[in-house]
Amino acid sequence: MSDGFEETSGEAEAPRRPRLAYPFEIEPEPGSGQAVEVAPGVLWLRQPLGGSLGFINVWALEDGEGWAIVDTGMATKDTSAAWKAAFAGALEGKPVTRVIVTHLHPDHVGLAGWLTRRFDCRLWMTRLEYFQCRMLVADTGREAPEDGVRFFHAAGWDDDAIDNYKTRFGGFGRAVHALPDSYRRMTDGETFRIGEHDWTVVTGQGHSPDHACLWSPSLGLLISGDQVLPKISSNVSVFPTEPDADPLADWLTSLAKVKAAVPDEALVLPAHNAPFRGLHARIDQLIAGHERGLSRLRGKLEEPRRAVDAFGALFARPIGPDLLGMATGEALAHLNCLIARGQAVREVDGDGVAWYRAV
Repeated sequence: MSDGFEETSGEAEAPRRPRLAYPFEIEPEPGSGQAVEVAPGVLWLRQPLGGSLGFINVWALEDGEGWAIVDTGMATKDTSAAWKAAFAGALEGKPVTRVIVTHLHPDHVGLAGWLTRRFDCRLWMTRLEYFQCRMLVADTGREAPEDGVRFFHAAGWDDDAIDNYKTRFGGFGRAVHALPDSYRRMTDGETFRIGEHDWTVVTGQGHSPDHACLWSPSLGLLISGDQVLPKISSNVSVFPTEPDADPLADWLTSLAKVKAAVPDEALVLPAHNAPFRGLHARIDQLIAGHERGLSRLRGKLEEPRRAVDAFGALFARPIGPDLLGMATGEALAHLNCLIARGQAVREVDGDGVAWYRAV
């Protein structure tokens, strides 16, 4: 029921970042059709995005006489024009053999249907990502459900914020080209060959239902999608469809899983910012940052608080209307995690507003 799908504003009182290494002095210009080779047969391209992120990194992997594409950008005229420039430029007019999507968010899956139809090739996704994406796209044109209205009212939203939610509901599908009606399922731990190299799927949960990272030991590359980003922390939210979920526990478990599966010396190819080395240090920082946020939040709950009262403990910048949905989802993720750990309780007042207090 929610259209939130991107990265949040950053942790309050963020500690010093680990020293990561960024090996590439030259970065591809978004939408230019040009690319940077990060390893033999692996090209780094950037597609334009609106908003503060500016661009998404996408990857072209040499696959026989063509290219396997990993992630696509949103379904916009600018992005489709950027792909056409890439096919005429860095991709040398070669066909796409398959489109691999790390997860369902529109900046990753938006043009998957367009590319698979253009080249008559298969979409590769994990099952939960494919079917939940189809579910969210199906909300386009619907009125906002009453469950969603109650959910955000309980979080402490005022009437103007809820009216904005009703107006914006269903926007997810506007940024996603019609998905193909069939796909090739990827599963955790499976290994498949692209060109001359094997790639293993490492899945994670929390940011999305079953996010797929791709690890190639022979190339020493991890395509991390949004699972590990070097400079921002991926949004981990509770949504109206599953109000009692604990995605933060899933996220922390998944980060530890990636650390165990992929060696520290891997070159990480993230969806945002630049390729980097220092995977384990960055994972440790992400885990520690959330643990600090949980600790700060629990300290604020000596007096009962609503979800919207938790922002100051979690985010370094003010939360305006443009970030309210993501910030609320992330605050609820932290609150639900504290409840699951037995450190907080939730009580609903006579007006349907939820209040949280430390145990």
